[in-house]
Amino acid sequence: MNDNHFKFSTAVIGLPIIFVLFLWIVYWVQIRFDFDFYQNGIYPRDFSGLQGVLFSPFIHENLNHLYNNSIPLLVLLAALQFFYPKQSFAVIACGILFSGLITWIIGRENYHIGASGLIYVLVSFIFFKGIQTRYYRLVALSFAVVLLYGGMIWYVFPDVDQNISWEGHLAGFITGFVMSLFYKTPEYAKPIVYDWQKPDFDPNEDAFMKHFDENGNFVNTEIPEEDSEIVSSYFNSNISVNYIITNLKSKDESL
Repeated sequence: MNDNHFKFSTAVIGLPIIFVLFLWIVYWVQIRFDFDFYQNGIYPRDFSGLQGVLFSPFIHENLNHLYNNSIPLLVLLAALQFFYPKQSFAVIACGILFSGLITWIIGRENYHIGASGLIYVLVSFIFFKGIQTRYYRLVALSFAVVLLYGGMIWYVFPDVDQNISWEGHLAGFITGFVMSLFYKTPEYAKPIVYDWQKPDFDPNEDAFMKHFDENGNFVNTEIPEEDSEIVSSYFNSNISVNYIITNLKSKDESL
């Protein structure tokens, strides 16, 4: 493959800015009109709490909570849109949906709000997908994500900080990993040039590979028995042949 798949577009900047701007607008509406959006968060194992699967990523407790989520979202959404433009919208939508459902199943009986679950989806997806593609630029992106946000992995465990939704973090991390397996990126796969690169290649049936033994040494292939009988028929015969040898010199003297 080549690097022509990496094309900058306005969506690389527009998507993260619009998404984060919407989060700030929701928070402004919340404090400006004194709305209690917390009731719209995820409340585990409660039917009315299912609404939070869709609404919770856009609700934040305070300005510090919103700010801490905004910066990673700007970086990760831009990286997702630039390197995985065909999968970006599906990853965001399915990431919000499935991470929210997992949180609803495993979470504590409390309201879970914030976009941190989506952040963990993006970190997990970008990291694992880059490793799976084995393409050097995407692998480098995976390591960059580890350097920037690798410390976040500790917040998927319950004993680190009881004041955060570690269930939402864990749900996002699992969702991102599963989606990295589900969403294929054939545009980054290496083109198949030789027969031995094909998944159904059988070296035992390849004419060239038959010239090598199990240790990789070149060997002369033997002629099959049926072919040897055919070849030998050209040189063997059951008809007797009698040769008469004459002396040409004596014949000339008689003339």
